[in-house]
Amino acid sequence: MKSRGEVSFALWFAVTIGQDLARCHAEDGIHVKRTSLAVAIIVAGAFIPADRPAVSGISGVDVSNWTGQVDWATVADAGAEFAFVHASEGADYRNPLFATQYGGAAEAGLFRSAYHFAQPHETDGATQADFFVDAGGGWTADGQTLPGVLDVEDNPYRSKNGLDHCYGLDRRQMIEWVGDFTRRYRARTGRDAIIYTTTNWWRTCTGNSAVFGRNPLWLARWGNEPGRLPAGWPRHSFWQAADKGELPGGQNVFNGTVSQLRRLAMPPPEIAATGKAAGGHYTVTVLNTGTSPATRITVTGRVVGRQKIVKAWPGCRFTRTAARCAIRELVPGGRTRLRFVTKPLGRSGERRAATSAGAGRARGLRVTIGTVSLTVTPERRVAGKRPSGKRASAERSPGGQVSVTP
Repeated sequence: MKSRGEVSFALWFAVTIGQDLARCHAEDGIHVKRTSLAVAIIVAGAFIPADRPAVSGISGVDVSNWTGQVDWATVADAGAEFAFVHASEGADYRNPLFATQYGGAAEAGLFRSAYHFAQPHETDGATQADFFVDAGGGWTADGQTLPGVLDVEDNPYRSKNGLDHCYGLDRRQMIEWVGDFTRRYRARTGRDAIIYTTTNWWRTCTGNSAVFGRNPLWLARWGNEPGRLPAGWPRHSFWQAADKGELPGGQNVFNGTVSQLRRLAMPPPEIAATGKAAGGHYTVTVLNTGTSPATRITVTGRVVGRQKIVKAWPGCRFTRTAARCAIRELVPGGRTRLRFVTKPLGRSGERRAATSAGAGRARGLRVTIGTVSLTVTPERRVAGKRPSGKRASAERSPGGQVSVTP
């Protein structure tokens, strides 16, 4: 991935490229730190790049200020579906072309994501995560913006900062730094940051830590296949197959379908529900625990035992035995409380209703929201004590399986 100091260190990289190549493990194939190889080729003119592999799949690009102005319409016409744009580095550098490149990718209809080039020796991870988000690396629920990227890889400034490939951090410190960054990014955006790295660097500098498997993996390995993955990831989400090719910038492939890419940009709402009952009064709380808005949520309730519904609100229609409620919208983190009031059935004149409601069973209310379901039952009275009400266990389901529309 391009760093801000690429051109200023070009000559040094040209001299030392042979050493960098020798350090790469065979498992990383032809992948070499792009800041070293690309500039060495330009300055020294003595290295011939390997043929760019013909990789099939959903293609995309990664660009930085060194890419310059990009004709995004042409990129889209060539079949690219997504773009990664360099936003920031360390805690003090912002890509001067970020707004133009990031906005241009969106205008051309591409999915887009920003990336942060980590400098773990400069500040803690949380500080750089804040700087990244403030520089434009956050997430927007617009159906087009992918989570931001933490680009953590080989130290390109070794001759300047005098540190090793791992920025002077030991494995425990590096794991803590990555954890600080990803936790703060999730706290700021609600999304898990994508992690860009190489298998070789990850094994060397984190000891092949397996604790970041929930973060999508963008694997860098130039060649005809991704090769072995770092620990913790059963599959990669993105693969950087080459540093240059027919499209501007790096050549990338998404490991999935366009629908899955769209889902990564705009995950479905996640709905959870809890319930509480006291006597014939039931309260059901519906929550959106995801990061995307949920609309047109349908909640159904059916009584259990010898009772009838006499009131249900808000937005509810009901018969004696069942209710149907509509929630227009729930924003991420939002909640709505639905209330139901029931009365015991009489011993005569309501036998049919009693049968359909489940005569002979303990009273309660069975609530369904798509695949989310729970049964709320009141506490039985104890002599000398007032029933405190019983709370049902919360259940949740991804919005793709719930009757909601993002």
